[in-house]
Amino acid sequence: MGIESFFPVQEAAWLETIGPGTFERDICINSPTGSGKTLAYALPIVQMLCKRKVRCLRALVVLPTRDLALQVKEVFDAIAPVVGLSVGSAVGQSSIADEVSSLVRKPKQEFYPTIDEEYVQMEPQTKIDILVATPGRLMDHINMTNGFSLEHLQYLVIDETDRMLREAYQSWLPTVIQLTHSTGQDHSWHDSDGKTLLHPLTAIRRFEYSRLQRESTRRKTLEAFKEGKIDVLIGTDRMARGIHIDGLRYVINYDMPPYAKTYIHRAGRTARAGESGSCFTFLRKHEVKTFDKMLKKADNASCSLHSLPEESIETLRPTFSSALRKLEESLELEAAKKSNLGDKMPGASKRKRSNQ
Repeated sequence: MGIESFFPVQEAAWLETIGPGTFERDICINSPTGSGKTLAYALPIVQMLCKRKVRCLRALVVLPTRDLALQVKEVFDAIAPVVGLSVGSAVGQSSIADEVSSLVRKPKQEFYPTIDEEYVQMEPQTKIDILVATPGRLMDHINMTNGFSLEHLQYLVIDETDRMLREAYQSWLPTVIQLTHSTGQDHSWHDSDGKTLLHPLTAIRRFEYSRLQRESTRRKTLEAFKEGKIDVLIGTDRMARGIHIDGLRYVINYDMPPYAKTYIHRAGRTARAGESGSCFTFLRKHEVKTFDKMLKKADNASCSLHSLPEESIETLRPTFSSALRKLEESLELEAAKKSNLGDKMPGASKRKRSNQ
């Protein structure tokens, strides 16, 4: 693009995002038209995303009109592909079907690598890292496009914020904030004389490890975790015995172990071979004394107790409730597929005939 030096707003934004500030808070930019605000947020986003390994929607830029959105997309198109990032648009310039084909990749006939292949097929996946959108078409994709997700969003930019907030635009902003908060996201950036809002967010790669999976599936999942391709491994006590993972720093007991021996095996996955590590256990109030007695049986009285204020837990209740609903739906789907597989087995059909 022939850039030799930054304009003042670009330098200030760069220092706040890539420099010492490193996106520790939401950023509001108020700068005159033509001062270089688009590059002020586009460059830091591209810089932060250029090392990503898996393609998914991580940055969303929302503008009030199609013309403005296409103009911003041109800026991203000039700098993002150079570092391997893909930019898409959802502005209503083409039919929604054409947009869907450019934003979402339909799944091949294969399965999730971390869940038993017999039960769960892959869902559509995004083709892009950065999306420039207008509010109306963004809401269309949120409500109707299978595979369009803000689950991994890291940066939310609201350009021309004064106009965007003055005009309701189908209440798009509360919807986006709700979707990002439901996956643990927590920052942003906006602009004000041409105000821009940038919201940096966090994505975590998490997978399952349990007896419900085939051995080959569990093995692949564990290898991916050891290689750092997975950030969080959610497992059952099947993981608690004998499995060694170099550098595992944290073990979190979602529920209190029923026996001291179980606790020792779980906690023993971390701080191995002279390395440091920590084990955390979530407890209800009535479980504290029981857990304390269990630790004494395990000759471990060094565990400190940290109480969580009720109000801090209440703020997480909607996210937790949503996760429980999704879990129930997944279990129901899994049970139904198991039932269907059982009905198709020769032995099952023989039993049915003998009962008639």
